Amino acid sequence: MIKNIIFDFDGVLVDSEILAAKAFAKYMKKYDIEIDENEFANFAGKKTVQVIDILSQKYSIKDQEKFFTDIMEIASYIYKNELTAVEGACNFLHNTKLSLYIGSNSTKDRIISGLHKVEFNKYFKPDKIYSFDIVGKAKPDPDIYLKAIVVNNLNKNETIIIEDSLVGVKAGVNAGVKVIGLTAGGHWHEGRDEKELLDAGAFTVTNDYIKVQEIIENN
Repeated sequence: MIKNIIFDFDGVLVDSEILAAKAFAKYMKKYDIEIDENEFANFAGKKTVQVIDILSQKYSIKDQEKFFTDIMEIASYIYKNELTAVEGACNFLHNTKLSLYIGSNSTKDRIISGLHKVEFNKYFKPDKIYSFDIVGKAKPDPDIYLKAIVVNNLNKNETIIIEDSLVGVKAGVNAGVKVIGLTAGGHWHEGRDEKELLDAGAFTVTNDYIKVQEIIENN
């Protein structure tokens, strides 16, 4: 029986991946580089510095430090003003009786800020949030999830991870925990194939938190 859920944060609880894509698209337009926001779906789950490195090489952007500073300024403004919850997450959190944790490639301060913005802070205690800045290794390394499991003495067979990205699913699988792939976030645009999450090791994929509840009840 499942007793614990470890959520990824961006794209699983808050619909922020699409906002990050919006920030990058806006920045690239300044350099007359037109990029559809959907193109950034492939970067979901990656750290900002990794995305900047990829784009800098692809479009010959030499000043990566300025690129990073500018993107963070744009992204922070959008995050603070436009962040919303992933559809269905609020009802799910309100109704579940399971123990809740977060394991994210983001930083803890940013996660806490986002939780307050969408009023999810009442569901997640700060000491149940595990982030990149705590462990020093990003997904797909399993360290973030393993930290949550070890510190809280969680039984892996009684735990489910919910992820929305390729690197996140791999991290959960590498941690030895069953992973539900969730495609409810705005970055999962029409035409994007959920098969990438299945191929990464998710045992099932859904775009609906109601179905997430059904899956958990049957495991």
